[in-house]
Amino acid sequence: MEDSIVTSDKPSTSSPFNPSSRVVCHVCQKQFSQYTCPRCNSRYCSLQCYKSHSIRCTESFMQENVVGELRQMRPDDETKQKMLDILKRFHSEEETEEMDEEGDPTLSEETIQKFLSEGQVSFDDLSTEEKKQFQRAVASGELSKMIEPWDPWWLRPSARKISLSREGTPLVQPLSRQEPSLSPQADPESEQTSEIPPGPETPLPPLSKLSSTEPSPLLAVHLVDIVYGYCFTLRLYNGDWQSDAIGSASVLLSVSSVLGQGGHPETVLEALSYCLEQTCSPAYRHMGGLQFGLGLIDDVVCLLTLGGPALVCLLCDLQRLVKAAERELKTEKHQKLRKSEIRNKLKLAERKIFFIMCWVHEQPNEAWSPLATIVGAEKTSAMNYESISRKMEKKSESRNKVLIEEME
Repeated sequence: MEDSIVTSDKPSTSSPFNPSSRVVCHVCQKQFSQYTCPRCNSRYCSLQCYKSHSIRCTESFMQENVVGELRQMRPDDETKQKMLDILKRFHSEEETEEMDEEGDPTLSEETIQKFLSEGQVSFDDLSTEEKKQFQRAVASGELSKMIEPWDPWWLRPSARKISLSREGTPLVQPLSRQEPSLSPQADPESEQTSEIPPGPETPLPPLSKLSSTEPSPLLAVHLVDIVYGYCFTLRLYNGDWQSDAIGSASVLLSVSSVLGQGGHPETVLEALSYCLEQTCSPAYRHMGGLQFGLGLIDDVVCLLTLGGPALVCLLCDLQRLVKAAERELKTEKHQKLRKSEIRNKLKLAERKIFFIMCWVHEQPNEAWSPLATIVGAEKTSAMNYESISRKMEKKSESRNKVLIEEME
């Protein structure tokens, strides 16, 4: 008897061992069916026919399986808390980005008008929102990127070409207003000269007219202290002490023991030790601490190597700084006692600076190279002392550790 071929929607009871009741595939109509769809009982022969027999049926079947699996997955409290924290963090970051995008970085019309009328704006003139924006810019370092790095004048090539007259005045005098000035292209030397602080405008008197006694041999040591204080102040103010003459003078008096404390260091090491101690103090530690101080010693060596004319220009610039602070102090509102104390210190500092300027001018140019060598050697010893002290601290810490503890 021949096999019968049946096409039916009823579930199949066929099997390889019951070939008499085989059903043709409802999809391709070519092969005998071996499977039945669990949803619609449709007969099919292969996976390809199952996928094509009903897309809606297939997708709904997969969806039901996935939903069923998800229902069986019950998250614990820890998982829920982690997901909640992630959502909260994402939400807060999104709000912060929206505030940054909505925040207007420009100044208000009132602040702009005040700047146009007065030429400057203080922090108190800003609105509350502008103050917040300014503080955010300071904290992020955005403002520091806007400040052009200052190149110290004593590191420029023109500093090696400074020359003064026998009286201490500059050999090149600025042109008067009546005389026609040359263009920068026609006079490149004038541009180089403007980089250097100008020397004294009037001839320097001899030391014999300032004091009847012989100058102290410790003036060279005092000069190292003063030069260090000058370099520290200019580095701190990025070369622009004119923006705050009183503040610059206060920094100078705090760093220099000779000008601010009436000190009389007897050795170069003593002078540098005080300066480094002030540099590493909490008030100025943000500048870089000991590494910054060692860099300032390099500045002192550089200025001493340049010789007398550069030192005279430095002291003359320092004298202008002190005088500017005295002028500003007359207009500033300070307590009478405090104002009198600062004024007295400034006057005394100005006299010391002028006296040592006249002394430097009378010294032979060969005197500065040995002093620069001594300062450089003291810097090396200071660095060695630092490394030795660190090693000693580590040894003392290791000695204080209990190696063997006695059990009770």
